Amino acid sequence: MSGHTLILLRHAKSDWSSASPDIERPLARRGRRQAPEAGRWLATNIPDIDVALVSSAVRARSTWELVAEEFDAPPQQRVDDRLYAATLEELLTVVRQLPEDLGTVVMVGHNPGMEDLVTSLTGDQVQMTTSAVVVVDLAGAWAQAGHVPATLRTAGRPPTT
Repeated sequence: MSGHTLILLRHAKSDWSSASPDIERPLARRGRRQAPEAGRWLATNIPDIDVALVSSAVRARSTWELVAEEFDAPPQQRVDDRLYAATLEELLTVVRQLPEDLGTVVMVGHNPGMEDLVTSLTGDQVQMTTSAVVVVDLAGAWAQAGHVPATLRTAGRPPTT
């Protein structure tokens, strides 16, 4: 496969009102509205996602559950503990270890690692607010991420209705 598409999805707005540990923080009401909008945008614009790699944090898993409901045939999901609070280096390792037969992968995770990954891959600085979607086209193999050209296709938060 000559190129790949990496979609980065920051988790939806979380609820800071409880005393839950960070990894257990749930989505806020606003987050439960945001996530389906991101899902509708993805299902309309990039319907052929091979797999979703999702942080083990409750807010990330809940975000993906709401996003996946918007697909006619939701992509396979894999919860990956390495995505929780991951640094740039940790995220690059995850990307570089992806199997070559996966053409399009979405990663659901957290900042600042997600923003750092976009900058590292594309040279573009992008602010990823909650529920932001960034689509990056990688010119070569997953194993070469960060060493081969990558293009920022789109970035932003889908509009809420």
